[in-house]
Amino acid sequence: MQLTFLGTGSAMAVPDRAQTGLLLEREDRRLLVDCGAGVLQRLAGTDAGYEGVSTVLLTHHHLDHVADLLPLLKARWLAGEEWLEVVGPRGTKALVDDLLATFEYLDGRVDLRVREVGPHEFAVAGFDVRARETWHSIDGLAYRVAGADGDLTISSDTEAFEGMAAFADGSAVFVHDCSFPDDVDVSNHPTPSTLGETLADHDYGRVYLTHLYPHTEGRHDEMLAAVERRYDGEVRFARDGVRVEC
Repeated sequence: MQLTFLGTGSAMAVPDRAQTGLLLEREDRRLLVDCGAGVLQRLAGTDAGYEGVSTVLLTHHHLDHVADLLPLLKARWLAGEEWLEVVGPRGTKALVDDLLATFEYLDGRVDLRVREVGPHEFAVAGFDVRARETWHSIDGLAYRVAGADGDLTISSDTEAFEGMAAFADGSAVFVHDCSFPDDVDVSNHPTPSTLGETLADHDYGRVYLTHLYPHTEGRHDEMLAAVERRYDGEVRFARDGVRVEC
């Protein structure tokens, strides 16, 4: 399974990071996890392109995770693609219905299928997934995707907590929110020290830090050191365009 970071930024735009989006590929299967602003353009630069991605799995419904959802639908329609599936937590159907009510001319342009999932096991786009709830300001789900050579876990936006660390335990790749450095007083997202504390008793092949606010720019070494004071595994910052095998 191959993971491509399409967007590693946050709701506050920076020039070199789109908002949240991850592309998963295995053989002829492709799955887009989240679709924030700028992700459609990043997707257009991949071999798959937006023509090759017909399923979106949403972690939650904040704007920086869904802003390019209808632009993706429109691009697929204009490219002659006939369908799009959107899967996500409770409220996804209402979200899509409200978007289409605002942009009525897009309604019916493609065969649009919407499915809601919860903290359980399910299959999507040929991938086997387990989900669990996050600790964030709105309901959301983290996803663990089974891979032949190791699992991939995506935390979504969340505080760091033991339940999430245990959910991802043993993953070949663990993608975790690390939105701010330690000196920012924040809830609903972790800082490096709190993340390191929760990871400390677990084992992962590699941890990637993402959902990065502008506050983190120029402070990556400091943030890595804070995580690594408590967790002795391999930790890296995610960047747009980085591809990872897992």
